[in-house]
Amino acid sequence: QVQLVESGGGLVQAGGSLKLSCAASGSLLSTNMGWYRQAPGNEREMVAVILVSGTTTYADSVKGRFTISRDNAKNTVYLQMNSLKPEDTAVYYCNAVKWGVEYWGKGTLVTVSS
Repeated sequence: QVQLVESGGGLVQAGGSLKLSCAASGSLLSTNMGWYRQAPGNEREMVAVILVSGTTTYADSVKGRFTISRDNAKNTVYLQMNSLKPEDTAVYYCNAVKWGVEYWGKGTLVTVSS
């Protein structure tokens, strides 16, 4: 069982930055991690994924602006978000896949004002 707690969301002006954190209850050594988001009226979409190997994948809409990273010693995954746009407004969810089992956090709201 893995429990995930997101933090770092909030209100920011367009062009600003935020850093999200996802703290896991256990070791992340065998866990692929990701950030997803869901805007009102939209389906949940992948934002960024970081594998156990460190390989990263980003949605086209955030490439060059967002960076996912992990600190296995702290059981924490981060999402650095720069040059934020109003269309980045959404609830951001942390995701973990460990030994084929998927876990989700409760989400943190990011609001970008124009």
